[in-house]
Amino acid sequence: MLKQFFYTTLIYIIISVLFTTFAQDSSKWHLPEGAKARLGKGRIADVKYSPDGTKLAVASGIGVWIYDARTGEKLDLLSGPMDDQGPMYDGNHIAFSPDGNTLASANLDTIRLWDVNTGKHIRTLNGHKGRIYSVAFSPDGNTLASASWDNTIRLWNATTGKFLRKLSGRYTNRIRVSNVVFSPDGRTIAGGGSNHKVWVWDVTTGKFLRELLTGLGNTITCVTFSPDGRIVASAGVRICLSDTTTGKHLNSLHGHKNWVYSISYSQDGSTLASAGDDKTVRLWDANTGKHLRTLNGHPQEVNSVALSPDGNTVASECANGTIWVWNANTGEHLYTLNGYTKVVTGVAFSLFGPDGNTLASASRDGTIRLWNATTGKHLRTLTGDTGLVPSVAFSPEGSTLASGGGISIRLWNADTGEHLYTLNGHTGGVSSVAFSPDGSTLASGSQDKTICLWDVNTGKPIQKLTGHESHVNSIAFSPDGNTLASGSQDKTIRLWDVNTGKHIRTLNGHINTVDSVTFNLFGPNGNLLVSASAESIRLWNATTGEHLRTLTGHDIGYEWVGYALAFGPDGHTLASGSRDGTVLLWDANTGEHLHTLTGHTRWVGSVAFSPDGRTLASGSGDGTVLLWNIEPSNP
Repeated sequence: MLKQFFYTTLIYIIISVLFTTFAQDSSKWHLPEGAKARLGKGRIADVKYSPDGTKLAVASGIGVWIYDARTGEKLDLLSGPMDDQGPMYDGNHIAFSPDGNTLASANLDTIRLWDVNTGKHIRTLNGHKGRIYSVAFSPDGNTLASASWDNTIRLWNATTGKFLRKLSGRYTNRIRVSNVVFSPDGRTIAGGGSNHKVWVWDVTTGKFLRELLTGLGNTITCVTFSPDGRIVASAGVRICLSDTTTGKHLNSLHGHKNWVYSISYSQDGSTLASAGDDKTVRLWDANTGKHLRTLNGHPQEVNSVALSPDGNTVASECANGTIWVWNANTGEHLYTLNGYTKVVTGVAFSLFGPDGNTLASASRDGTIRLWNATTGKHLRTLTGDTGLVPSVAFSPEGSTLASGGGISIRLWNADTGEHLYTLNGHTGGVSSVAFSPDGSTLASGSQDKTICLWDVNTGKPIQKLTGHESHVNSIAFSPDGNTLASGSQDKTIRLWDVNTGKHIRTLNGHINTVDSVTFNLFGPNGNLLVSASAESIRLWNATTGEHLRTLTGHDIGYEWVGYALAFGPDGHTLASGSRDGTVLLWDANTGEHLHTLTGHTRWVGSVAFSPDGRTLASGSGDGTVLLWNIEPSNP
């Protein structure tokens, strides 16, 4: 009996552990059809505490993440229907209902209401004709307000979703209200605008009541009421406190060096927190305006801040894609929520090395992340590039990683993350990097209209290729390494002799910027070159310059239709990523469209196949990389 109890208990523990492990594998949450993992959590847009302080909501480019505010444990991802908005999702502002059971999130010109406890989508509110920049619940939870760049503030019945009314006046085509908040008694709404004004409206009638004097000479970035409703705090280049009844300017809080992006009151009204582009969060005595303490350590500017209801904890959103949680009383850093990124600009597999399951992703936050593409585990982050990193490439043997950042190229030890050396020579931003097939030469394309060839072993420049009349967006070596193709903003593709640096020929035909070029490195037809531009994807014979065929299929309503290209190792499967948020698979031999992969919420700027061809990675403007199951033919 004791033995049976022991084994029963053991099995229960094992099942519980496995279930917990699976449940916490957030890379598998709400995946689109055909995808097997999501790397990263998306671009951060907003952060809010639940009214009881037990949950922390973080709006990102793929939905709203819900955390246990005490431990930082991931609880849920609110990511549901896209309705009529297509693939574009840009989670801007979020708001909890007063009882904490409902969450409102803004998605471009749409508002979605979610059940926080079940994670289910309740309903969608439509009516705005421009991007929504703020949502707020009334204190009784019955009314929802939304401010949009269509120059309207709208009120909705939060229970039924019925549109109630617009607020009248005080915003025009030039003066927009970008932030709204209810007074504690629910009778008025305050909003900040682009002409350094704060206005107050009557909720019941929708009529304009008064203008508050702030003393700010710039755009209002955020507005909030004090818990007792007597004061409106607004921020721009500093923080201003105004009397809600008289409109009189009461006080200004100085301390941040430049812009203040976000402010938040504690529930008792005694403390005010502010976040700025000087990389700090500052805490203030809300009654006296005295500066209490500064929270330092953020590597980049702080875009959003939230005080917990009890005022004991502060959550701050840093521009590098992290959420920092602090003890407000001591300034102690408690924990950091990682995994968020800015736009993903490049992805690359370690193709021929012994560890072909390593994936590199580059981001506009200036970092490169290395992942185990089999498990989805984050291996390490490489930092040091200045500005965005638009391109990454592994050397053929997989031991070296090249990245473009600012006007420099950096080479890294892909196994250890050690920075090897920096290549300088461009005068404009580096947009593309590529290794020659033998790994001895690195090519870089730049916004300075040139291409540089570098000796990988010494880091010294070999030669500079000139001729393009505008930015060089993409470069690619031919399979034998003797030819280099370059696509440019001047709408042309140029072919170069790598050994002599001479221009071979120019391929014309695109009527828009050439965003991407790639050779078929794997098939028998090594002279097959593919290029992508807004109007089409074109296949060329690189030896003769002959245009072979044109592929169309991406949504031509978007500006950059063909945005990224990659050949699979089967030699004829071609993947193309697009501004329309999709990845299309093609048979390059016939031009047949094979399949469409849909799941990114913003444009797809990079694609790469794994060495076995069974996984396709796509990097997106939503801040994530999706790994897709691919069934290669004739691998």
